[in-house]
Amino acid sequence: MGCELETKTLSQFYEKDLDDVTKIVIVDGSSGYKKTVTENEIIKEFLGEIKDIKFIPDENQEKRVGWRYSITLFQDDEQTFKFGLTEVNENYYYTEPDIHPIVEDFYENLDVQEK
Repeated sequence: MGCELETKTLSQFYEKDLDDVTKIVIVDGSSGYKKTVTENEIIKEFLGEIKDIKFIPDENQEKRVGWRYSITLFQDDEQTFKFGLTEVNENYYYTEPDIHPIVEDFYENLDVQEK
């Protein structure tokens, strides 16, 4: 393996201030639909739930096909960070606690039109 990957949280991966995020786009990998959130309270609540989840490097770093959700963060109209539930910066991770049910629940309960 090349450089050693280390366990990090979203707060550590994100090189800017999460409080400055003004938009989140979540894409459902199984349907291709996406939901966009721009409401500050909802953004803060969601990031608050996931910012301390540990992304632990997966031993198997072989390329994979398909994904469940993709999350893109923006500050104003600038894309600042994009990650998947098991992939960050083209490296694979598993999460503790499991991020899947948190994102899935958030996505399904989001009162925003899918596009």
